[in-house]
Amino acid sequence: MTSSETHRITELGTLKAIAHPLRTRLYRALFVARTATASQLADQVDEAVSLVSYHLRKLADGGLIEEAETQSADGRERWWQPSSYGFRIDEADVKDAPELAAVSAAFGRTLSEQRAEMHARFLDERLTWSEAWRSASISSEWLPRLTAAELAALGAELEAVLQKHDQAARAAEAAGDTEGRENVALHLHGFPYRP
Repeated sequence: MTSSETHRITELGTLKAIAHPLRTRLYRALFVARTATASQLADQVDEAVSLVSYHLRKLADGGLIEEAETQSADGRERWWQPSSYGFRIDEADVKDAPELAAVSAAFGRTLSEQRAEMHARFLDERLTWSEAWRSASISSEWLPRLTAAELAALGAELEAVLQKHDQAARAAEAAGDTEGRENVALHLHGFPYRP
């Protein structure tokens, strides 16, 4: 069963496993689906099942996903699930390890590109969504002047709010409240910059 904890990535092999762009997409798709087979995920990412199976095994080797209970009657398909409630990479774990820092930076760029693609797709397809979903979507930019400690506190507070809403939604869905429920991508970035 998926752990309710967030997996802290400290090993180079695990970081390399998730840093691959296709594996990042597969992990995201599996996190949304909660459980899936390689065939189901291959359809979502438009790749061959054999390639997806290979990359799922790499994610499993890194401890990011694990086998799930079989959901089909014949038991021939291998089902997967995330091994934890997400993961994180802490600056403290990479700052004195140049190779970890390099892979972490590459992974960050991959995430940024994929997030931008997701948002661009929504913008291109926004008129296919109902007025309620278009009105509910969020796109804003704030430019506060903060200290590093204030930014860290803000991040922790935002994460707690997001986790509260995600867990409530998961519980409601598990109880059968599925009407009008859609996958939602929420990307927050907070970083210093110089104009």
